[in-house]
Amino acid sequence: MQTVVIVVHLMIVAVLIATVLLQKSEGGGLGMGGGAGFMSSRGTANLLSRTTAILAVGFFVTSLFLNWLASYNRAPTSILGTPASQSQPAGGPTPIAPTSGGVLDSLKKSDQPANPPAPSGPEAPKSQ
Repeated sequence: MQTVVIVVHLMIVAVLIATVLLQKSEGGGLGMGGGAGFMSSRGTANLLSRTTAILAVGFFVTSLFLNWLASYNRAPTSILGTPASQSQPAGGPTPIAPTSGGVLDSLKKSDQPANPPAPSGPEAPKSQ
């Protein structure tokens, strides 16, 4: 069924592109618009604009239907590769210890005082 909808969608796209290209240019943005062509009558312009509107609605409907079809049987998955229904252990995830000391780890160790003095009692917070 999805293949049939894709084929209909592509046919709508091709006809929509053709109807947009057949319409008369009113702005003349590149200097080639205007003039008398074989489709210069008012009735043809109305027919093309209505056809464009109907094809645009068909395009949006088939796009939404294809989106719905694609997500119809989709099961929730995890980005980690484990099934989404599997629960985490009761303790939670265990932190991973760094295997090698990098530049940031050595700088962090050098910024910390070696043995901070233990407070003898309650102290007021100090402003820095």
